[in-house]
Amino acid sequence: MEADQRTPGAATVMHVRCPDRLPEDVYRQVLEQLSELSPVVQALPPTAALVELKGALPYYGVDAGRLGEVLRIRTLSRLGVDVRVGIGPSITIAATASAQVPQPGGVLAVTPEQVARWLGPLPVEALHGIGPRQAAVLLDYGIHCVGLLATVPPATIQRRLLGGKAGRLAADRARGIDPRRVIPRALPATASVRYHFDQHTLDGAEVRAALLQLVVQLGTRLRGRGQVARALTLTLTFAGNSSWEKTRRLAAPSGHDDDLRQLAYQLMDAAALQRGRLTALVLKGEDLIDAGEAARQLSLDDAREARLAAEGAIDRVRDKFGPKVIGPAAVFRRAS
Repeated sequence: MEADQRTPGAATVMHVRCPDRLPEDVYRQVLEQLSELSPVVQALPPTAALVELKGALPYYGVDAGRLGEVLRIRTLSRLGVDVRVGIGPSITIAATASAQVPQPGGVLAVTPEQVARWLGPLPVEALHGIGPRQAAVLLDYGIHCVGLLATVPPATIQRRLLGGKAGRLAADRARGIDPRRVIPRALPATASVRYHFDQHTLDGAEVRAALLQLVVQLGTRLRGRGQVARALTLTLTFAGNSSWEKTRRLAAPSGHDDDLRQLAYQLMDAAALQRGRLTALVLKGEDLIDAGEAARQLSLDDAREARLAAEGAIDRVRDKFGPKVIGPAAVFRRAS
């Protein structure tokens, strides 16, 4: 669907929303489809992305709305994924437009000439960047649509309603003003998993089992993304909200549970816990790179090669039946 007749080349920012809870490996494939349209793609994990089409429009010789339709056809036919695409002259307009596309998918393009007329009737909470609390404040003052917000003097919004920076941004975006640019960015260079204990924990075996669970989660996530980590950071949070953190590099980039577990245990041992009452653990894979960029050395360790083969089979089982159907015995004993 379209907001009105489009002006070719006028709206160049595309905001793409994938279905919720999309697997990371499929999300990566969607990003690859985007990169076929334009080299300027900004990943917005876990399920969205921005694309700058300024250079792509002359190349393809079509308007931005047509490229949105092409993208949707490709993701549907190649990946079985329908996407919601918003196109506009700025990030705010494009992201607001994509949110207005009904599920499961479609394309909405808004040209610069249409911005004020299109934004005006939208509920104030529909404007990208306006959170629930900000919307509640505006509604209390009778500002129920974007058009009304655009008529309020920016100084009033800043001083009396939303505060300095938030008020300025809301006032600008209600008027269609957003100077931000699409910045090429792939998937994040880090990945974090965390575990919160139900109560303060002193039991070393329970802590080690929780850490093992995080190792499995992190390894599964990295392999699903097709990434490997060059380093790990372990953060321990104690009762009273004090914390301890340490980072170490892996001997070689890896996303395998074996390698991650060995280094994670070394980090835990380095903490030299005695009577510290733990409340949470965070394990972060640092300095991530694509798995294809990491050279895989041949191993003469038959046991390790067998574990890696088993790991691949386990990943396939988890993909089919869910992440909790198989895993280390220590984790399952703790959960039972």
